[in-house]
Amino acid sequence: MEQDALTSPARPGRLQRALAVLRQPVVWVALAALGLLAWQSIETRGRIAELQQEVARRLASGDAAAGEARVIAKQNQEALAALQAKTGALEAKLAESQSQQAALDAMVQELTRSRDERLLAEIEQALNTAAQQLQLAGNVEAALIALQGADVRLGAAGRAQYLPLRKVIAHDIERLKALPLADVPGIALRIEGVVRAVDTLPLAFEAKPRIEAARETFVPAAASGYWEALLGELWRELKSLIRVERLDRPNPALLSPSHAFFLRENLKLRLVNARLALLQRDGKSFRQDIQQAQAWIEQYFDTRARPAQAALATLRQLAAADVGLTLPNLSESLTTLRNFKVAREAVPALQPRGKGER
Repeated sequence: MEQDALTSPARPGRLQRALAVLRQPVVWVALAALGLLAWQSIETRGRIAELQQEVARRLASGDAAAGEARVIAKQNQEALAALQAKTGALEAKLAESQSQQAALDAMVQELTRSRDERLLAEIEQALNTAAQQLQLAGNVEAALIALQGADVRLGAAGRAQYLPLRKVIAHDIERLKALPLADVPGIALRIEGVVRAVDTLPLAFEAKPRIEAARETFVPAAASGYWEALLGELWRELKSLIRVERLDRPNPALLSPSHAFFLRENLKLRLVNARLALLQRDGKSFRQDIQQAQAWIEQYFDTRARPAQAALATLRQLAAADVGLTLPNLSESLTTLRNFKVAREAVPALQPRGKGER
């Protein structure tokens, strides 16, 4: 109570002073400034809190977005790895496919080349056979068959590049067809028949005289009985005293067995030479050998025997045959074929090489 009594007189003074202070404008300005500062401070704190919340929210959303981005990036990396693996597998398959295609192309090219080479080898063999038949055997028919077979093979191939070769072969075929053909194989066979018959030909000095059949004895009309027999015997004796011989050629020579053997062998050799001349189309040598063989048979062999007569008839017919025809050669066809093969072999060497080749 005492304290309140002591302090109570002083309160009015303080209150007055306080009211006096409050009446001053500066105080109100200060108070307004303090209020404004307090309001700004509160508002600033509110904004800072809102900003903190917004930043926290945005940081949270950013973290979520970053997490999603990391997940998406990881998925993208996995997808990229899978795509790279698939790309590698596709590249490996593509490389394998390309290698298989290259191998297939090489096989097709090799097969085509082998087929063409085999065809050209067959054509060359046919042309060589035809040339041999013409030059060695003189067999035009066999040469024509070989050339026609070669032309058929080229036609079956159906390649336009073979047309020049087919034209040359067709020209040779026409030339052979236009020849007046001689039966060379037939003539050679007939000569061979004469060669085989040489050993059976009888020699002239070995020939026995012919025994003529007894003719009726000339008997006078008035003779009969004993006189008839006597006159017949006398007539036969007179006939035996007369012998008719040819004087236009000498008597056949007597030959020893060795000489007879060499005679037959020389005759066979003459006929063989005639056959060789026939195959070579040497008409002059052919006629000379045939005529010489014919002369030997007429001189040393019995021309009355049937084998000798048959051989002479054959040789006379052969001597009249025309075998001196000059046969054409097939050099043009062979040259064209060789040039074609050389040009074909030169084509692969001029082709550009691949990137992997050195």
